[in-house]
This record gives sequence, C-alpha cells and structure tokens, in this order.
Amino acid sequence: MTTTAPKRYDVGGVLLPRPFKIRRFGHFGLNMDRLDEAVTFYADLLGFRVTDEVSLFDQVPPEVRPIVEEVVTDPRMIFTSNSSDHHALLLAHRTFGVLNGNDRKAKDITLSQITWQVGSLREVVDAGAYLRAHGVEIGRTGRDMPGGNWHIYFRDPDDNTVELYYGMEQIGWTRRSRPHDMHYRGFDGVPPLPQLSEAAEVREALERGIDIHSGWSPSEGHLKETHDVGGVLLPRPFKVTGLGPVSMFTERMAEMLAFYTELLGFEIVEEAEHQGKRIVYLRSGTEHHTFVLADKALRGRLGLSEHTSCLSMGMEVGSYAQLRAAVEHLVNAGHTLVEGVPPELYLGIDYAAHLRDPDGHLVCLYSYMEQVGWDGRPRPAGLRRAVTDPWPKTLAPLSDTYADRAYMGPLG
Repeated sequence: MTTTAPKRYDVGGVLLPRPFKIRRFGHFGLNMDRLDEAVTFYADLLGFRVTDEVSLFDQVPPEVRPIVEEVVTDPRMIFTSNSSDHHALLLAHRTFGVLNGNDRKAKDITLSQITWQVGSLREVVDAGAYLRAHGVEIGRTGRDMPGGNWHIYFRDPDDNTVELYYGMEQIGWTRRSRPHDMHYRGFDGVPPLPQLSEAAEVREALERGIDIHSGWSPSEGHLKETHDVGGVLLPRPFKVTGLGPVSMFTERMAEMLAFYTELLGFEIVEEAEHQGKRIVYLRSGTEHHTFVLADKALRGRLGLSEHTSCLSMGMEVGSYAQLRAAVEHLVNAGHTLVEGVPPELYLGIDYAAHLRDPDGHLVCLYSYMEQVGWDGRPRPAGLRRAVTDPWPKTLAPLSDTYADRAYMGPLG
C-alpha cells in the first residue's frame, strides 16, 4: 500500500505544510456603541495614540453614500497604536460593523477583525489561493490605506473576520503617518508580484511632488507627563508594550480548532477546564499562547458581557512594577477591576488585572507570558509561580523572565 506524502510549500526556502507561517498577533478592531468613550478609554487611559482618522462617508462613491448613511450612525474609523505599527487597535461604531456584515450570523461578534502577521507579501498572495482551495470564504484581498498593509480577509467557522497581512506602515520619531496623497498605492484585488518596495514608493511620491511629511500627527498635549516609568516621564505609570493574546468564546470548539490548527497552523499548547467546560490554548510562536478558545457556556456563568463573543483582549505592560502601578492608577481613576476571573482562563500568565472597556469588552493587563522552548512543551503546572493575595512588591525571576520579544521603540 502506498501513501501520498503531504504537500509541502516553499516558504522562504523552508518546506512547510502551508504556504505561509503566522509570526504574531498583529492588530484587532472593535465595533463600539460608545465610540467617543472608547477613544478616551484606549487612548487617554491605556496609552494607545491615535495615528489616523478617516470617514467612511468619504471612502465610498457618491452614489452609494445615501445607502451607507441609512445604516451607519457614526462614520469615523479611528486607528490607534501602542507601538511603531500604524495601528494595533481600530475603533469604529457598532453600525459600521453592521454595514460590513460583522454580525450577519451572530449578533455578539463585536470584533471587526482578528489579524495575524505573516512574513512576506508572497505568503499573503499564496495564502489566498490556499484558503480558496480549502473552501474558506474569502472577503477581500489587496492593500489597505491607511496603514499600507497587504492583506487577505476571510471567515472562520464562527464567522469572525480573520486577516493575514504583511507590511504594516511604521511610524517613526516624527509620529506622522503616511499622507493621504500617497494612498493611491492601495489595492482592491490580488496584487501582481513583485511589488515596489516602500523605499521606492517614497521616491515616487517625492517625484510626484507629494509632501511626505504632511500625514496625520497625534494631538497628545492635553496629557500631563508626570509618571516616572523606567526613567522616562509618561502620562500614566505604565506602557502597553505587547498586544494579545486574544481569547474567544465559541460553540463550535471542534470546528474552530480544526480551522486554526489544520488550516492556519496554530499549535495546541495546553488545555484546561472550568466548571466542566473546555478551554484550549494555542500558539503561533514561542509564547505560551496567542489565542484562546473557551466554551461559550462559560460566558454567562462568569458574569461576562453577553453582547460579545470576545472573552478578553490581552495587553502586556513593560514590567511587574508597571502592572502594580497600573492597577493603582486605574482604581484611582475610578475604574473598577473585574475580580474573580478564574486562572484557568489565562494559563501561562500569572499576575493579571482585568477591567471592562465602555462597551463591556474585557481587557487583561499582565506583565509576564510563559515562553515555550524548542520542544514545544509548556512549563508543568507544578513548576509555575503561585499567585498570592495581596500581590508582593517584587517577584523572584523565572527562567524565562524578560525572555520574550523586547519592545523596540522608546516608551513615549
């Protein structure tokens, strides 16, 4: 009896089971009923800076605008970032999600997109052909502006919009985004390969007489920089240095696991149970997990918001000292922390603080994520650090303390 060897794809000179490799969690979008309050929460309170703002009404043809205006209450798309990436969090009104069909099958989908970064433009293009061949529903392919990221959008079994992308615009020390006049390099379809480099795009813009320094610049002068964070004065006593993990509730655990492991290449690291319900941890790199799937039956039992299928969004701060300071700062600012979130929902993270955004999405602040070695095995449960209450002022180091990816830019 002969068997056919599984197909392998050349990804940068390495043969892999699929024509792309997810490198990291990239960014996400939230559709919010309380959009203005959300901007204050994520920008002023948590430190994401606004990098661009566009109006949907200006993005659609004039003949379509009346139809859009009947659906969309607030046309703003607000791009925010915690790093040099053009955007890490995209905020829009809930009706914007209705227009895009984010909740076409499930009214509790409030994430406009869950986004994963791959390593090259060719991987994005090849991923499109691969996903189509496996019967995945494709949304759109091309290159978005603002942001400049080459992408493919598609749907997972729960109907979440998933994006694979490459080439996010980077914002440097001037804190100015790409000017609108350079948005002509956006694409609404599969791009032919190869494409111009970003350096060539800048040269072309200069030759066209475009002022490359005329892009969006954030207005942050209303925030007083009074907190010493590792020797740098910031408006708050912490800095969000990492995004993710994203944790989701699902009623289709088997289908979702098959989709994310077999099709997208995530690896199951560990499983847990709470009140007899399953929780599965998946990774794409050396972190313990970037993605969590939990039985949706837990949502009501835990008292979490029924309006969203998002269990929580993780945000890493720069140190344990910053995490302690963040908790004090948030409480002093009048925010009530969510107590009693069971640790089975955030294995691989020990000390964590949870709070709700204005629409009720749960944010998980933490400072340490367990790292997985070459053999892909997590730390045995008995060797993990025990969380004590009250939190100690300092912690003893673990073997992987500060071993994750360093935050590359200045803190402010």
